Amino acid sequence: MTDIDGNASAAEGGFLVAALYHFTPLPHFEALQQKIQAACDDHGVKGTLLLADEGINGTIAGSDAGIAAVLAFLRAIPEFADLEHKESRAAKKPFHRMKVRLKKEIVTMGVEGIDPLESVGTYVDPGEWNALISDPDTIVIDTRNDYETAIGTFRGALDPHTKTFREFPDWVRNNTGLHNKPKIAMYCTGGIRCEKASAFMKAEGFEDVFHLKGGILKYLEEVPEEESLWNGACFVFDERVSVTHGLRQGDHTLCRACRHPLTRREVADPAFEDGVSCPYCINERSADDRARYRERQKQVALAKKRGKAHIGR
Repeated sequence: MTDIDGNASAAEGGFLVAALYHFTPLPHFEALQQKIQAACDDHGVKGTLLLADEGINGTIAGSDAGIAAVLAFLRAIPEFADLEHKESRAAKKPFHRMKVRLKKEIVTMGVEGIDPLESVGTYVDPGEWNALISDPDTIVIDTRNDYETAIGTFRGALDPHTKTFREFPDWVRNNTGLHNKPKIAMYCTGGIRCEKASAFMKAEGFEDVFHLKGGILKYLEEVPEEESLWNGACFVFDERVSVTHGLRQGDHTLCRACRHPLTRREVADPAFEDGVSCPYCINERSADDRARYRERQKQVALAKKRGKAHIGR
């Protein structure tokens, strides 16, 4: 049951969050946009789904019944019959609107001819991941971007310090040391980025390429904290900002100006102004930018007083 603002009842344990992706030839993806949007709207589901001729990717949230209905709708589409998803919970609404977007790629690498359906690395279940990344013959690579790796990563992993996934291919090509060990193990948030990354590395001549099945989220869900080799929190692309072991919500705050996750210490920094600036962007934005952000934040505060979500947030 939900209230008029879409908040799930406490009895239901908050909102159900479903992260999903599926690579499949989808030449008619444009025709699906409005149908999927309508299905989500009809069941009160919010979030973002990306469609391209290579498949679907995204995260949605809503009531248990709403998510079940949307997933059933998606799996009734023949190309999505084998669609898998990962579930977690959120106490507060993770998204404020529903967007179904048409894209060139469902995860943007920008390299032509990379198809995970043709060539991809070996999947490694979370229960077997520790042994692989502890092997001295393995190089472990975090394929996420710098603002994500800043708050958590696997022990001993290489951080490419990329701003976007488009930078990953050049990072690989410029790091000849990656050929020094026989095994490459990669991971990302939910698994989709590694599908592309492992396919790319196979095309670049790497043979023993592995990636974490289900990504960090599945690892944090299944591997007991006392056995975990994960340090920190995992950034997620919704209002929770981060999750930790057991997929519990973390204690990070999102800078609404630059979208960087912030620790409690960074929120206490004089450079932080809610909705306006943080230590990461205080010197990267102009006074005019900050003036616009303050006005936007004022509208957010007014909407909150009225018990509404500011849709532009």
